[in-house]
Amino acid sequence: MVVSTGGTIASRYDPDENALISVATGEELLSTLGMLAPDVDVVVEEFSNVGSNRIDLNTSFRLARQIDKWLRDDTISGCVVTHGTDTLEESAFLAGLVVSSPKPVAFTGAQRGADQPDADGPRNLADAIAVAASPDARDLGSLVVFAGKVLAAIDATKVHTSRLAAYDSSAFGPLGEVDHGAVLITRRLSGYPRIKAELIEPRVDLITLAMGADSRLFDAAVASGARGIVLEAFGRGNATPAVVAAVARASQKGIVTVVASRCPEGRVLPLYGDGGGRDLEDAGAFFAGRLRGPKARVLLCLALANKPMGEIADLFEQFGR
Repeated sequence: MVVSTGGTIASRYDPDENALISVATGEELLSTLGMLAPDVDVVVEEFSNVGSNRIDLNTSFRLARQIDKWLRDDTISGCVVTHGTDTLEESAFLAGLVVSSPKPVAFTGAQRGADQPDADGPRNLADAIAVAASPDARDLGSLVVFAGKVLAAIDATKVHTSRLAAYDSSAFGPLGEVDHGAVLITRRLSGYPRIKAELIEPRVDLITLAMGADSRLFDAAVASGARGIVLEAFGRGNATPAVVAAVARASQKGIVTVVASRCPEGRVLPLYGDGGGRDLEDAGAFFAGRLRGPKARVLLCLALANKPMGEIADLFEQFGR
């Protein structure tokens, strides 16, 4: 099954708007494959047709739940989702948390519009279909297939705004690659638990710390009704004394803080005092391990809506390793 949601892969230039606009349907995208098309029977579902800057958590959650339902059909061996690259990694990670099937779910997109002569969308779509149809891709969880790489959604990150090789998992590397239609899986992840989710809590904010950060942004998030806050902290997961004090105040109100790092690679651990990670832990914060900020936020949004408070720290421990 190919599920189209819009994005650059479905965009064409609109002279009236002087901008790329997402307009192409999933059927139109398939029609561009030509000789690239894998020998696979495909059905198409049109989920949406918008740039992924407009896809919010509720929409992404609805997409993940719908994929879970579609994959219960024994005639469907896997799913491809065409998606804009702005928030693709968040939707792919969310699907990996929610979809219960072992069948492959491969997210892909493009960096060049559908009407450009050197569009990268057809190759990416063909590769993603090959992955979703491959028995070797079962039990890998949600995937990002882009520029020939097969990446685990838990690690895949958009690393460049415009290059064709937009996604990478630089800390751990790809799970495999697609080479002229052949799916080559060379590494497998250890299992991560799924979350049986009925709801999602979107009121979780992501705050990146900068030198000399005080508590204003954190306090504003609390005052505006945040149920949780993810801090992209310094280095190993450090903050400032003012932020630590704000975290302690929020914890007393039942507001969850999760600490990630603003560094592109590496794990957070509570090691330092004087405003550092040890103080944040003492103030009630949980640590996201290897998860980057946007994905830590997605996990917290699901956890707050579906898990008892006492299980949230353990959940982050499982996904952060």
